Amino acid sequence: MRVCVYCGSNFGSKPVFREVAEEVGGLLAGRGLGLVYGGGSVGLMGTVADATLAGNGEVIGVIPHKLVELEKEHRGLTKLIEVETMHERKRLMMDHADGFLVLPGGYGTLEELFEVVAWLQLGFHTKPVCLLNVEGYYDPMLVMLDRMVEGGLLLPEHRALMNVAATAVEAVDLLEELMGEGGGKREKVGKWL
Repeated sequence: MRVCVYCGSNFGSKPVFREVAEEVGGLLAGRGLGLVYGGGSVGLMGTVADATLAGNGEVIGVIPHKLVELEKEHRGLTKLIEVETMHERKRLMMDHADGFLVLPGGYGTLEELFEVVAWLQLGFHTKPVCLLNVEGYYDPMLVMLDRMVEGGLLLPEHRALMNVAATAVEAVDLLEELMGEGGGKREKVGKWL
């Protein structure tokens, strides 16, 4: 089984972000879970990949040609797939994964998170999604999701599709458990209940 990790191509301002990325990579490798990610060698994404590789884990990277120079593609991976577009990148990452783990990041990370959750809501896949809320990084976003529920624009059942963990161990434990239920496939929730 493989976990797709979405995270920043920068390190961020808190050392804990890098520490958690290293911990996640080590946990994945230690549990025999492969990593699928954006293929870069920089920032948190490079840190997760390096830590997984250091533990002799499988790492598949997917990167568009245009981002090869910006994200400095990682040439030490088990497999690096170069594609033309971001759409191809995200689709291949989703196809190769059995679950999704989201670490701190910026626009790109949020875009990937919401796409994978929306696709889960719409039934385009049934793979679990977990947000690793490092030291409350995503607290304001989670408050906004609760406001969407209160405003009747997001059903509570759909709000629950985004699992949240406070630690790397909790996140990997949760994903491992959910992916194990049918090999990463869960019953479709459906957009309109």
